Amino acid sequence: MENLMWLFHGFGIVFTFDNIFACLFGSILGLIVGAMPGIGSLAGVALLLPLTYKFDPTTAIIMLGALYYSNMYGGAFSAILLNIPGDSPAVMTAVDGYPMATVKKRPGQALMTANASSCIGGIVGMIILTFLGPALAELGLLFGPAEMTILLLVAMTSIGWLVGDNPTTGILLSLIGILVASIGMDVQTGAPRYDFGNIYLLGGVEFIPFVIGTVGFAQLMKLMDEKDIKVKTVDMKLTIRGSMLTAHDYKRLLGPSLRAGFIGTFVGVLPGAGATSAAFLGYAMQKGFKSEEPLGTGAIEGIAASESANNAAAAGSFAPLLALGIPGSGTGAVLLGGLMMWGLNPGPLLFQNDPDFAWGLIASLFISNIIALAISLGVIPALLKILQVPIKLMIPIVMIVCFVGAYASTYSLFGVMIMLIAGVCGYIFEKNGYATAPMLLAFVLAPLLEDNIRKAFISTAGDISEVFFASGIATVLTIILIGFCAFPVVKFILRKAGVTKKKNG
Repeated sequence: MENLMWLFHGFGIVFTFDNIFACLFGSILGLIVGAMPGIGSLAGVALLLPLTYKFDPTTAIIMLGALYYSNMYGGAFSAILLNIPGDSPAVMTAVDGYPMATVKKRPGQALMTANASSCIGGIVGMIILTFLGPALAELGLLFGPAEMTILLLVAMTSIGWLVGDNPTTGILLSLIGILVASIGMDVQTGAPRYDFGNIYLLGGVEFIPFVIGTVGFAQLMKLMDEKDIKVKTVDMKLTIRGSMLTAHDYKRLLGPSLRAGFIGTFVGVLPGAGATSAAFLGYAMQKGFKSEEPLGTGAIEGIAASESANNAAAAGSFAPLLALGIPGSGTGAVLLGGLMMWGLNPGPLLFQNDPDFAWGLIASLFISNIIALAISLGVIPALLKILQVPIKLMIPIVMIVCFVGAYASTYSLFGVMIMLIAGVCGYIFEKNGYATAPMLLAFVLAPLLEDNIRKAFISTAGDISEVFFASGIATVLTIILIGFCAFPVVKFILRKAGVTKKKNG
């Protein structure tokens, strides 16, 4: 009850002209940054940080927090309409969002689903942050290297669920993703790995050009490969009313949004996990629940799980940042630097020493959620016009977006080369029926897994039992890991037994 009173106090702080304008400006800028491939929340916050030197600290953090949060909304725009994720958490949104927009001819409903589920996930994350923020941050501290190692292994093994009934394909592509992620300097020994004498590879393969190539440029090559490149337009009214979801659609997205909201918040609290991991885990978890349509074919449930999880993670990441002074992502690290620059000391005493600052920020996230939702709904008619552009004109537009996004993320032609190579590989994979989502998931999680598994083995002197059964949390996660590994085998045995029984009958 005390937290609720403080939250209302925070709303009183936000509803001043300076703070509400900062919230509005940050939300609009976050949507733009999120929709433009290659920029992302990290670059957006970093670029804006110097502008806040003369701001009141509360006003500054409200603007930057709004930008970070609304960035999760914007990433879905290009993911759904162009199959080019605006930011890494939107990778899983594209898996179902693009087919729903193009194959099922429901682009407005796909955008509306993303907006509604983002709002639901954000609300779930903010409510949990309001009442359990400090406690949740303390729980996150219980996840040491051993617990994080097993959690990441659970995420890796869920890859088999992402590709349906063929876990072998998921394992193969995840190994490729791990291999690509291993390129560059070893962070602990400084030894170069798989650089082939190329100085640019010493820095590793950047995620943004890699994902733009694997998903976006591969889609461009697919369009170019079509035999019938005729003028194709979407025959529908480009209005908000025409894009509204039915009651049945809302029923379909509510369950996945709530579930993914809870797991996304928890993942957001964990140091280093971030919204990208949350989106992948939320989508993988949805595989274990019933969906009206198969995931990957334009299912509302897939869009809802991904978007809800990444927005909830953005809200959850503020719990360790404010309560413990531990950033949960690269963007959180920039925000932490801002806090220190403004003379604030994040930690358990922040809520006591600077309650106006802490609760003003939390309240501003609620306002940012509403502002981002309203703007996202308002721009749907303009966004849908993209799908009325003929394919012969769409190809150069998408190509420009891919090249600009790849260059903007690295400020060199090396990023463009990565995008081109990844695009060719992604096109070959997709053409032969290999979904690239497991490869992207492995690429994201492999550096985290390597770092934590090394720390875990160093702290236990190489005793593997001390890693997998280091604590109660580790034991529970180990059991879940074994279940994930055993599931495909058990499913295969049961299926074979059923076929054999049917033949004998």
